Amino acid sequence: MQLFYTPDIEPHHAAFLLNEEESKHAVRVLRLQVGDTIHLVDGRGGLYETEILDAHPKRTSLKILKVQTEFGILPYRLHMVVAPTKNMDRLEWFLEKATEVGLHEFTPIICEHSERKEVKVERLEKVAISAMKQSLKAYMPRVNPAISFHKFIQQATETRTNKGLAHCVDAEKKYIATAFEPKGDYLLLIGPEGDFSEKEISQALDAGFIPISLGDARLRTETAALASTIEVSLLNR
Repeated sequence: MQLFYTPDIEPHHAAFLLNEEESKHAVRVLRLQVGDTIHLVDGRGGLYETEILDAHPKRTSLKILKVQTEFGILPYRLHMVVAPTKNMDRLEWFLEKATEVGLHEFTPIICEHSERKEVKVERLEKVAISAMKQSLKAYMPRVNPAISFHKFIQQATETRTNKGLAHCVDAEKKYIATAFEPKGDYLLLIGPEGDFSEKEISQALDAGFIPISLGDARLRTETAALASTIEVSLLNR
């Protein structure tokens, strides 16, 4: 099944017009023709089965045959908050794989030890869209602008979700499987290559975050983030 991302489509639509980029891909690259069936996703759980009425490379028109809402909905919600890596390719790799596994929201967080202070949201969104279509999902993760650790912790203090903090300091920690219950709303913090500072760890704990262990090995930022994503997925399997 070939998916096309069309965030402006609505379940009540009877027909739809692909934009120029998606039309070109459908007609020039995939060689689709009038009468062929293609599937659209709106990023909000909607899966649309459509038929091509006019295979135009700039404005392909479609007839909507069937709409399925909450396609592939997960029994939990996961918000990953990750310090950007110095090499953006590694952060993009994480976002791609996390989207494939199951991710609802992603926030880059700028910490005291962060080597990278800026991220391009538009680029990360393109990575997430590609991964969503590749993995046949209908939900597009929300990608937030980068925020400072201090501001994020202020916002998260009143959040009643299951909050976990993965850090490298030798202290008592819990595994995700024992810290949280299935079918929950999870918020997980992953620090930069130099780890969170002692002050940041203290602030997070005061805000209700539980220290999380990902095993004995010291993991790269993107590896720790993906391992956390997978553990949450397994907890809810």
